[in-house]
Amino acid sequence: MSGVVPTAPEQPAGEMENQTKPPDPRPDAPPEYNSHFLPGPPGTAVPPPTGYPGGLPMGYYSPQQPSTFPLYQPVGGTHPVRYQPGKYPMPNQSVPITWMPGPTPMANCPPGLEYLVQLDNIHVLQHFEPLEMMTCFETNNRYDIKNNSDQMVYIVTEDTDDFTRNAYRTLRPFVLRVTDCMGREIMTMQRPFRCTCCCFCCPSARQELEVQCPPGVTIGFVAEHWNLCRAVYSIQNEKKENVMRVRGPCSTYGCGSDSVFEVKSLDGVSNIGSIIRKWNGLLSAMADADHFDIHFPLDLDVKMKAMIFGACFLIDFMYFERSPPQRSR
Repeated sequence: MSGVVPTAPEQPAGEMENQTKPPDPRPDAPPEYNSHFLPGPPGTAVPPPTGYPGGLPMGYYSPQQPSTFPLYQPVGGTHPVRYQPGKYPMPNQSVPITWMPGPTPMANCPPGLEYLVQLDNIHVLQHFEPLEMMTCFETNNRYDIKNNSDQMVYIVTEDTDDFTRNAYRTLRPFVLRVTDCMGREIMTMQRPFRCTCCCFCCPSARQELEVQCPPGVTIGFVAEHWNLCRAVYSIQNEKKENVMRVRGPCSTYGCGSDSVFEVKSLDGVSNIGSIIRKWNGLLSAMADADHFDIHFPLDLDVKMKAMIFGACFLIDFMYFERSPPQRSR
């Protein structure tokens, strides 16, 4: 029996395959690693930014936490960096506009003019159009109307076709549309074309602006009066009856200083308000980026406030609108 060699007991075929098959390199759960990180003293608790219930993903920098590293935009990942509103605007994110809170409707007040009831001073800011200077192509004017708190009150947009703008330039007839925060057109201002080839004292050559509020309902006119030395206008009601006068300076261009247009009573004794064209340095002399300050009494009739507001645009087009130079052919 010494010649018999002992052998291992036979095993089923399934167990043999399990022994010869290599282990799966992908475990069901990741192995636990010992961390060599030593926690330091606890710091000030910072709430997680909006959009991340449990904090920022790993590798993202939070602008709310102090650090010596500059801000950066990660190239990968599924979660964008969220900056604090108003402090770190993204390149493709438009700057938010703060509007004046909408007032409640008032009796005997045209819809949309309730804002002017609460104000005694507004700012008219014209948009700077660099495309005009580069291409010598006149574009539609745009204005932002703001209060003293830098809140938007209205947006004024010119609605004139390309041929009229570039053929007649500063003498062009125009339509200005005033919209509120809801995008509703609450006021329309129209200037008809007046030929300046006639004598200046001829009534057909004097400029005029019609103000409608709401659009289609005329509330008054701004009419130019001929004067040898200075700009003079009359503010009229819907019946073309003179109500107030606007008296400008002898030098309307005001190079190096503000140009003040006084709003006075018909007898010229009482000073009601003013339209001031602010001097913005080299930008005022070379480009269309005018800034006007309009002052009127707080208790003035809201329709007359709208008329003084409209007179500002007729003054701008007549004395401070600079068309881009036409290229010589």
